[in-house]
Amino acid sequence: MKQIMLHGANDWRLDDIPEPEPGPRDALVRIAACGICGTDTSYIHMGMTPGHPIPLGHEMAGTVEWLGPEVEGVAVGDRVVVRPSDAGHGPMGTGGPQGGLTPVLHVPEAADGTRLYKVPEGIDLTTAALAEPAAVGMQSVNQSEAKAGDKVVVFGCGPIGLFALATLADRGVTDTVAIDLSPARLELARTVGAAHTLNPATDDVWAELKSIHGTAPFMFGPTPATDIFIEASGADSVIGDVLQNGRVDGTLVIVALHYRPVPTNYVNVLMKQFTVRGSMEYPDRFEDAIELLQRHDLSHLITHTLPLEQFGDGLAVLEGSKDCGKVMITIGDDA
Repeated sequence: MKQIMLHGANDWRLDDIPEPEPGPRDALVRIAACGICGTDTSYIHMGMTPGHPIPLGHEMAGTVEWLGPEVEGVAVGDRVVVRPSDAGHGPMGTGGPQGGLTPVLHVPEAADGTRLYKVPEGIDLTTAALAEPAAVGMQSVNQSEAKAGDKVVVFGCGPIGLFALATLADRGVTDTVAIDLSPARLELARTVGAAHTLNPATDDVWAELKSIHGTAPFMFGPTPATDIFIEASGADSVIGDVLQNGRVDGTLVIVALHYRPVPTNYVNVLMKQFTVRGSMEYPDRFEDAIELLQRHDLSHLITHTLPLEQFGDGLAVLEGSKDCGKVMITIGDDA
């Protein structure tokens, strides 16, 4: 059986691995689609292997092929999304012994009910594989505590930022601004509900935000009246810019990965009584992300689809194009 395995820094391979040997509390899922994302590229470049090769792939959906006798709630033949991490059984595709870039995935401890989630009728499995990044974007909105009437800015319109925007629109938060350097991604942002878009290459972001959201008073001069900023770009400068230019009592949620230390002016945090929150993984109820995909057709956010054997081409698109949405690997005939 084939599996994308990481052997070291910039050393991934499509390996032959043994067929899985599941236990009574486990399941086997025939994978139809698995997304690749910035976390995968980070693992690849840093060679995050604990002394042995690790499998990649954590955005997956497929069909249940086998169930241990202790697994309830799903049946062989059910179409499912696989949640890649939970509170007790470790990650899948990000350091654990299983990963979704393979034809058949061994899902340990499926019996605990937090690994497999049925895909509603009307959603194909390739679209269902968007549930994991949708859950990440949704959690950033949860952490922001945004509500209807709030003024919200999302920095970065990759898949996570786009799903944050889709969640905001779904919850009636309509005064939103999407910021990205890619006109193509800004167009995607408009399709999922962004009321306004700004490109830092051509727009004075902070002047434009004052025009769009109005101003709020501050002792050193008025700031944009934006209530909430969601940082999904991964650009270190955004954090300092938000604290410098944000309003009193504003909120910043950081969902993008920032591996390097980022200098921060805590005088701004203090004087503005600014709230800074991190956002990690998913809502407590993972089904919320699947239900978002059921309410809104977000399949167009998948801009590139490639077979498992072209995983390297998918990585090249992800890293070489600033215009792509979600890059999806499809496996078999069920996607």
